[in-house]
Amino acid sequence: MLPNVGTISGMEAGEVERCSPVTCGALMGFPVICWGLFRFRQTCEGTAVEKRLPCVYVAFLIVTLLLIAGPKTEAQVKQTVSIKALTLGVVYQSEPQPVAEHFRPLVEYAARKLAPTGEIKSSVIVANSVSQLIELVERAQVDFYLESPFPTYLINRTGTGRLLLRRWKGGMSEYRGVIFTSKASRITRLEDLRGKMIAFEDPGSTSGYFLPKLLLLEKRFQVAEKPDLSAKVLGGEIGYIFASTEKNVVKLVREERVAAGAISNDDYASLDETSKAGLAVLVESGSVPRHLVSVRRNLPEAVIKRLKEILLSMHQDDEGQKILRQTDGTTKFDTLPGGEETFRRKLNDLYHLRGEKK
Repeated sequence: MLPNVGTISGMEAGEVERCSPVTCGALMGFPVICWGLFRFRQTCEGTAVEKRLPCVYVAFLIVTLLLIAGPKTEAQVKQTVSIKALTLGVVYQSEPQPVAEHFRPLVEYAARKLAPTGEIKSSVIVANSVSQLIELVERAQVDFYLESPFPTYLINRTGTGRLLLRRWKGGMSEYRGVIFTSKASRITRLEDLRGKMIAFEDPGSTSGYFLPKLLLLEKRFQVAEKPDLSAKVLGGEIGYIFASTEKNVVKLVREERVAAGAISNDDYASLDETSKAGLAVLVESGSVPRHLVSVRRNLPEAVIKRLKEILLSMHQDDEGQKILRQTDGTTKFDTLPGGEETFRRKLNDLYHLRGEKK
């Protein structure tokens, strides 16, 4: 009589029914093979074959273990591709279609690596504001997103997303904010800005707004947003307006319509020599990571892990390098020094220093 297969390896009959076909085949066949080996040994007793039986047992054990371990790998592969679509989210206030096309090769590459057989569709969603991107992430319509540190903090503090990697945008791992003025203005120090107007880039800019504004607040200056350039600025404060782009900031400073402006150090370095010849840097802020990659929190953990591996190794193959170069001159993705929690705490500390006079 054969052993009862309903309690194979301590599994109840119902558990056997739920296991994978390969595992069930290996487990249910186990007692049959054992019975066959037992009869085979009885037949071989007293013969030369009996001396070779230990080798047979070892071979049988190896095959059985491989059969049982195999399905685990299969399950892991299925878990890795447990999504049907991969969507990248970015924030731009310009025409969305060209922006989507610009980032499409990046997300297509990631989706293809996640599922080489092409089971995962890829897409890019362009949000016109940080608040809209937050809504998209909350509704699971965006799986991962690229942003500078300040907008990333605003999104992730809601609990809908989490930091994944640093992006070397423009070949830079970190960048700073620069406050500069026109040499013709005879402004040589920050104290000279009291009672005057300066130009920031836009409310979502890390280097063209948040970092330089934070620097002023840390130095105990009062800063106040103004509706336009004609607004009155009190003697003890520094007024500011948003100029929308770094080009507009530079233009306003060169024309001395504002006392100073703020942009990123890489944007300042890229100015032509004629423009820089008439400008002077007053101060630079501390450095922060150039750009960040985040994922929605309810994305399957196996997908997050695999996506991280794909992006980290992207610069190591020719196709990946080409796509990175075409995507804002990105050099690579790497892990954030100090880890997610350290950087989250740093941004949280910075955010609480944003108080200002309205």
